[in-house]
Amino acid sequence: MRRELLTRQLDEQIVARFPVGQRLRVLDVGMGRGGQALRLARAGHEVTGLESDPGLLGRARETLATEPEGIRERVRLIEGDCRETGVHFTPGSFDVVLCHRVLMDSPEPDAHATLAGLARMLAPRGLLSLLVRNADALALGPGLAGDWDGALTALDAEGATDRRGGAVRADRLAALTATLAGIAAPLHAWYGVQVFTGRSSGTTGAAETTGSGAGSGDALGRQLTAEDRAGRTDPYRGIAALLHLCGARDA
Repeated sequence: MRRELLTRQLDEQIVARFPVGQRLRVLDVGMGRGGQALRLARAGHEVTGLESDPGLLGRARETLATEPEGIRERVRLIEGDCRETGVHFTPGSFDVVLCHRVLMDSPEPDAHATLAGLARMLAPRGLLSLLVRNADALALGPGLAGDWDGALTALDAEGATDRRGGAVRADRLAALTATLAGIAAPLHAWYGVQVFTGRSSGTTGAAETTGSGAGSGDALGRQLTAEDRAGRTDPYRGIAALLHLCGARDA
């Protein structure tokens, strides 16, 4: 349920920038199993998925093969890394470039070069969509779980740790805002994601959504409404587990 809630929320925030009915050319970098790519293709958009993991790419192809022909024709899947967009695509080829969760797993301390390469793929008025772990909210997961040692550690940390104790990346809104301005895709809008859900004493954003009636469509709709409203409202959006930043290429 958490993944469906997340993708629905992101889809609505992304397409809100464009006229209703416009068919978008979308590049989904690090698309994983292709869930969001397929959602956008089903909505009528042309989607190119770029994934470096052969296993995940294979699963995406298997899922795509079960879709109707009209949807399959709108999806192109390519094996490649997020730093290789210049090898595969011509600058200005896409209306939307998705970079969701990719920076969370990046070993590079500075994402400027990667994001600059993605921004070059944007057409005029195109949108660069980032989903990142919120470094300003790392202590909330362990704190709400009563893990006071973990909360105190997170308050002083620049990054997060996963459940195995390994280092994972977290980003701050102010730093990414400066980066987007420097790559000619200045911040257009930003949202909090998983304000109420997805917290645990481990990595922020790692827990599954639970609760009474969580599996029903009605409950999902109410949860999406609550998350979306909080994700647009201060001070709630600033303490979300994840941040959704939209950088817009100038016309």
